[in-house]
Amino acid sequence: MRVLGMKARGAVAAAGVAVAALALAACSSSEAEPSESATGAEDEMVSYGEITVQLSWIKNEEFAGEFFADSQGYYTEAGFETVNLVPGPSTGVAELVSGTVNVALSDAVSIGAGVGNEGAPLKIIGATYQKNPFTVLSLADGGNIETPEDMVGKRIGVQDSNTALFMALLAANGLTEDDVEIVPVQYDPAPLVSGDVDGFIAYLTNESLILEHEGYDTTNLPFADNGLPFVAETFTVTDDAIADDREMLKAFLVAEIKGWTDAVNDPAEGSRLAVEEYGVDLDLDPEVSALGSTTQSEELVVSDETAEFGLFTISEALQAETIASLAGAGIEVTAEDLFDMSLLAEVYEEYPELIDYAG
Repeated sequence: MRVLGMKARGAVAAAGVAVAALALAACSSSEAEPSESATGAEDEMVSYGEITVQLSWIKNEEFAGEFFADSQGYYTEAGFETVNLVPGPSTGVAELVSGTVNVALSDAVSIGAGVGNEGAPLKIIGATYQKNPFTVLSLADGGNIETPEDMVGKRIGVQDSNTALFMALLAANGLTEDDVEIVPVQYDPAPLVSGDVDGFIAYLTNESLILEHEGYDTTNLPFADNGLPFVAETFTVTDDAIADDREMLKAFLVAEIKGWTDAVNDPAEGSRLAVEEYGVDLDLDPEVSALGSTTQSEELVVSDETAEFGLFTISEALQAETIASLAGAGIEVTAEDLFDMSLLAEVYEEYPELIDYAG
């Protein structure tokens, strides 16, 4: 069974955060020096030096936008001399709080757990994935779980870090843990293939596609379509960074918007960048990578709201849905606790041409 590319999706494990560490800033303020502006204009010359970005997973097609931003020079145009893309798996919470990274790509549940349960001083300032990519994966000739009711009496393989999230899925559909048999698993779906479980918590763009590529006829029960919508691959920073490094973060968002504009419009090249360049040492399957890149570009990154307001948008309605999903997982936070969309709003106000990513 090929397991490379299967993500340890730490949906609610926000990493232990020491109380003393919460007082640390995620990064020091950047001193402006002559360079280029966020859009490459020479009349607004600033330099932000080095920035470190914690990725949530390995360097696969999931980060096609970052690969475009780097390879096409968008980070450089934005004023960054060096951009360190640190591979995961990681929720980014511990790294942000300790100050070892400037930005973390994570998910709303992990960050919400850090904020609500640990008091981590973090904010989500945008999201690549507008749709929750989690799914209950099953085999069509096995569990064939098409509806929440189909889970009743079934054995569901659930990773420890995803247990609370799965419980929230059950609660959102009027079910309890007594209605299913929860089987502890890791992140390799081999137990699903062997028949040890009837369903398996997975990612729509990862394990599901891998099994399909290996010839299995699969069925998906997407969380987002069954009571648990929330944003993922979130751009998360510390409160101190928002206060002290606001212009740097905005410049970073400009570069990211440009990179993901390319990724949405050319998913094949995004996959190639992952397979042949940025993840060349990972032995990524080109066909699976291409499928994942296309799927995320068509189904997860874009929405009616991004078409109107721009990439990474998290509308008030989507924020409310996310907060409700977190509450179902036992994480009590408010939208004000978790989100700060003011930086992205300023970026689009200053550079409205970036809204039209479809060209």
